[in-house]
Amino acid sequence: MNKIVLLLILATLMSCGSSKSKRVVTTKSESEVISQTNNKPARRGPARKTSTKSTRDIATDDQSEDNQSVEAIAVNNPLIASIINNAQSYEGVRYKYGGTTKKGMDCSGLIYTAFQSEDISLPRSSSAMATHGEWIDVKEVREGDLLFFATKRNSRTVNHVGLVTSSRLGRVEFIHASTSKGVMTSLLSERYWYFAFVQARRLL
Repeated sequence: MNKIVLLLILATLMSCGSSKSKRVVTTKSESEVISQTNNKPARRGPARKTSTKSTRDIATDDQSEDNQSVEAIAVNNPLIASIINNAQSYEGVRYKYGGTTKKGMDCSGLIYTAFQSEDISLPRSSSAMATHGEWIDVKEVREGDLLFFATKRNSRTVNHVGLVTSSRLGRVEFIHASTSKGVMTSLLSERYWYFAFVQARRLL
């Protein structure tokens, strides 16, 4: 009888221990799930990428503004603007060798007259002008610079000059006195002028 009672007590104790063990495992499992769930929102990779892009965009915008302001300074230089305006006032005037007036103008005469309007003396011929000022790379030309050309076949001797009126990346415009069409504006990228180009110089 005593043995039976003892066995029943032991059976009851083992049953409770097993139950407790199961509860502990279950509780542990739930806490791990909860912990993992709470850690999921910690992913911030995409947010950081967006922030980096925004910073780059802002930097690019700043550079664009800087480039625009540099270009504006060149165009708004009052001395250069006045020289260009004077040269453009002769647009359409016929070509005349040795001419310096609206009755007729040659290439060096146009440049000579435009600079003379601001009391800046230059030589009268294009070849002599090509020895004045500072040599510059064609990629760096800006408004007011001079472009020199050799238009005779098989020759690199300067015999023509033009004044840069507008300069943007890949597009340089210059005013000059053409023998066929008189005072006009052309593009340096035009085939004829591109291959005739010799050098660019800066006087101001």
